Amino acid sequence: MMVAPKLRFKADDGCDFPDWEDKTLGELFHISAGGDIDKNNCAAKQSEDYPYPVYANALVNNGTYGYANYYKIDGDTFTVTGRGDVGHAVARHCMYVPIVRLLVCQPNMDDDVDFFAEQINHTRVFIESTGVPQLTAPQLSKIKVRRPTLPEQRKIADLLSAVDAVIAAQQAEVDAWEQRKKGVMQKLFSQEVRFKADDGSEFPKWEEKTLGEEGQFYGGLSGKGKDDFDCGNGRFVTYMNVYKNTFASRDAMGRVKVGDAEKQNKVRYGDILFTQSSETVDEVGLSSVYLYNDEPYLNSFCMGYRFNNLDNVCPEFIGYCMRSNEIRKSIMLMGQGISRINLGAKRLATVKYKIPSLPEQRKIADCLSSMDEVIQKAKDELAKWRELKKGLLQQMFV
Repeated sequence: MMVAPKLRFKADDGCDFPDWEDKTLGELFHISAGGDIDKNNCAAKQSEDYPYPVYANALVNNGTYGYANYYKIDGDTFTVTGRGDVGHAVARHCMYVPIVRLLVCQPNMDDDVDFFAEQINHTRVFIESTGVPQLTAPQLSKIKVRRPTLPEQRKIADLLSAVDAVIAAQQAEVDAWEQRKKGVMQKLFSQEVRFKADDGSEFPKWEEKTLGEEGQFYGGLSGKGKDDFDCGNGRFVTYMNVYKNTFASRDAMGRVKVGDAEKQNKVRYGDILFTQSSETVDEVGLSSVYLYNDEPYLNSFCMGYRFNNLDNVCPEFIGYCMRSNEIRKSIMLMGQGISRINLGAKRLATVKYKIPSLPEQRKIADCLSSMDEVIQKAKDELAKWRELKKGLLQQMFV
């Protein structure tokens, strides 16, 4: 018997609801796979002629693949991803076409699909597989779930739906601020918008430089094996730290064992760190600037760059500059046509960038940093609401 939930609702008259039943999904739902798509009756965009969404086995864009002029499923259901990132459930309240390995759960009885979709998402669906993980209809039908009465199902679903609405609104706020920042960066680095000096005068023209002219590249850790990591007193900037952050985080460091006699390059304040290897063009050569005075090591799949002189360089400006559209496009062009992209110092040395005077650099950096602070506050609020929902789910679906 499954453990009783810690958090329960009461009926409208104050009475306790009956105990939850232990069931399998196969007892409660008719489960089927999507199947083939009729491409002759589908379109990429929704229209009067193609009104019905086509849902595939994907997480992006709610799984929307396209639109059709026919439908296969009508009524309240939920779908579950059956390949790759398996076990992700979405409640559907429309007529639609499921395709390929997307699994559809249609209620056999009067049950709330939103409630069961939430329960499935809180259930760890584990499928043994030596290749790409797959979840079949027979496997899904054996998953054990808890079934309260329909009124309690609806109370739980309504609560979680209300929390989801707040999360969605907060996510929209984060997305909106990130789009604003992208727009501001585009205007600033294209020089469509220019700051003025504190006395109202114009700043000098921006100068064009190349990385090869202004500094030197260096490599990350070398000669290290698996047993050297996650131990020792050495700290290093990880690949994902560079990949994710415009400015490397000291809270996301790795540990490595480095002997006193070893000669390894160290990262210094103001250095630009680049991801060196990638399977996709849009991820190659992502940069992160280090803004601390301690001197950690660098991941072996990354490369460092050090300016010859920081007197006329604002590292915060450089961090934003290296993530600007113009710089990213120039770096991505270097990786086109290569199956496994591995950028070296010789290529990155040719990267051209434009740089204003130091006072204007600081104004640009301050502007974008202020926007980052607003974005981070919005993200922190989003994280709180997600943590709240996680706690509710843990109390309900023990």
